[in-house]
Amino acid sequence: MSETAKATTADKAPPAPDNNRWKALAFIALAQLMVVLDATIVNIALPSAQQDLGISDGNRQWVITAYALAFGGLLLFGGRVADLWGRKRTFVTGLIGFAGASALGGAATGEAMMLGARALQGVFGALLAPAALSLLAVMFTDAKERAKAFGIYGAIAGGGGAVGLILGGFLTEYLDWRWTFFVNIPFAIVAAAGAYYVIREPAGGRNRSPLDIPGVVLSTLGLVALVYGFTRAESDGWGDSMTIGLFVGSAVLLAAFVFTESKVRFPLLPLRVVTERNRAGVYLSLGLAIIAMFGLFLFLTYYLQIVKGYSPVETGFAFLPMIAGMIAGSTQIGARLMMRVAPRLLMGPGFLVAAVGMLLLTQMEVGSSYAGLLLPAQLLLGLGMGTAFMPAMSLSTHGVEPRDSGVASAMVNTSQQVGGAIGTALLNTIAASATTSYIADRAAAATSKPAQQLLQLDGMVHGYTNAIWFAVGILVLSAVIALTFVNTGRPEAGSTTAAGEGAEDEVMVPVVAH
Repeated sequence: MSETAKATTADKAPPAPDNNRWKALAFIALAQLMVVLDATIVNIALPSAQQDLGISDGNRQWVITAYALAFGGLLLFGGRVADLWGRKRTFVTGLIGFAGASALGGAATGEAMMLGARALQGVFGALLAPAALSLLAVMFTDAKERAKAFGIYGAIAGGGGAVGLILGGFLTEYLDWRWTFFVNIPFAIVAAAGAYYVIREPAGGRNRSPLDIPGVVLSTLGLVALVYGFTRAESDGWGDSMTIGLFVGSAVLLAAFVFTESKVRFPLLPLRVVTERNRAGVYLSLGLAIIAMFGLFLFLTYYLQIVKGYSPVETGFAFLPMIAGMIAGSTQIGARLMMRVAPRLLMGPGFLVAAVGMLLLTQMEVGSSYAGLLLPAQLLLGLGMGTAFMPAMSLSTHGVEPRDSGVASAMVNTSQQVGGAIGTALLNTIAASATTSYIADRAAAATSKPAQQLLQLDGMVHGYTNAIWFAVGILVLSAVIALTFVNTGRPEAGSTTAAGEGAEDEVMVPVVAH
């Protein structure tokens, strides 16, 4: 073997501490579960918390919005901090900070303390989420192992929101709303302690270039304006002058950010990360799919609780088929086929299967059967999204230089966060206007009180199904983008012989289809 080949083999050989990578995955997955479920667990506890703390109806949305704004606005900064400061250190710091912010939220005595705690949760979430994903990217370089690791991570990222609904229902109904905050503390402590002792970050992956302050300011303000614009649109309408001003301001700030990044020597977001065709396809298709999914979580929660009369705990359990589908799609279908087919052939069909599940839900009526309609629809949604999420998560940091893995991971989280804000606002607005016009057209005929109550329920379900049609279209668009943009071939699983032959295949390299 030549000296060059020996050097290459030595460079590619995984360092000894990587023997702990599967243990590390357990703690990274636990942290990811905590962040994802926190996005939904508080929703169920909100009515009780609002009553206890005397939060006004006008300000209650800020319990959700404060978290979303801080988290979405600071993700790129968090990803860059991970690259600069070290992923393990950033991850552990984020976990400890998240535990402290959760303790503050659980002990809140008033509105200001609660909103401050939620904003702090968002800040520390923006540190630990990109650090978690980039740790996976740099620790799992063998294609087969990477497929398994991202299968587990993808299932948690997809199903964690539904777990939050179950846990939130249990804690609120049987304990107290404060436990929806306190429950994060053991999660964070176990994950932080485990990560501290188990994770050995590969050497040479840091990006020690100076921090791009203009980029930090422009990206944070631009993303905050965008997320807040969609939140305002949901509550005050799309024509509201403040809403329009936020969207215009966001467009100007983000355009200035892109211009700045193309000119500065050490950009916060190197444009090479987002202009590469495959990653651009992942960020776009994933963001769109999240728009459809977040809207659906909202509608199904309301449908089950208000129309069908389910308790919070029953509502949580009603989402179990979706979680089961996501886990099966991610770990059984996605992870097993990822080594055999190109990622687009999992992502495209996955989004289409989810669209079929969503299409079933357009048939929802007040008297619809759970077993006959909601259960099969959720299974299809879960299977489809799980199958698509796994290669998407893996591909999002695929082919990225180690020094950019934190910021590439942050882009995935940003597309999910912004997608969630858009989905909640856009689909909720469509549903509300459809409900209003439906009830207005039929109000004259509903003279008795039972008839009026039935009309209200019919109107709500009509609104939901109208918005779900849009979600079907969005998922089909996600599939089209995945099939056309993502053109990398299947990953090569290199053999790991003693001589090191085939070691060059151990790191997934994009194979462009001509």
